[in-house]
Amino acid sequence: MKPTPRFPRLPAAALAWAAAGAAFAQGVLVPQAPPAAPQDTLTRAATSVGVKRCLPAITRLSTLTVQGSRSHDVLLDWDRKRPDAGPMFSLIGMEFPNAGVAASITAIPDESGACTVSAERISVAPFTCASVGQQELASYKMTRLLPNYAVYTDEKEPTSSVSLIDSPPGCLIIRRYVEYGWRDPAAAPGAAPAGAGAAQPAKKR
Repeated sequence: MKPTPRFPRLPAAALAWAAAGAAFAQGVLVPQAPPAAPQDTLTRAATSVGVKRCLPAITRLSTLTVQGSRSHDVLLDWDRKRPDAGPMFSLIGMEFPNAGVAASITAIPDESGACTVSAERISVAPFTCASVGQQELASYKMTRLLPNYAVYTDEKEPTSSVSLIDSPPGCLIIRRYVEYGWRDPAAAPGAAPAGAGAAQPAKKR
């Protein structure tokens, strides 16, 4: 399996993610075209509770995550008192033609207007983890943490990883992506985040 392409090839990165290919590339959140009307449940749910600042990142990650699924739904947790200034956690369940898949997307805004975002995709392959590693992750560095738990990383994608956990007769696969300090490229440079300043007293931080 080839590493996920970077910035210029978002469509290929999307295909790789939807097909459970390589881990997320750092360029996944770089827009390549005006976004279409949101079709994923997470975007609609986050919008309905007042999440705004990190919504573009949430939408891009969620759109890639649910691509190709027959159906999906989401469990959402957020800060009721500060929906746009607090963290948002989600768990997505998906139905694919031959399998069920779970994913988790988290977004945490900071006072500068940036967001820390993470995504995990959890699936089970009907093969041994050794065969998955050999066939799909041969170019990755493997670190064994437990006899049944190995983590694969690519130095070109330092915030992405693929974890393989032996669960006979199959293999539990967890693909993880994290990005710190993400900012919406469409936002005005230097713009203060909504609700910052007087509306967010320091004593609450």
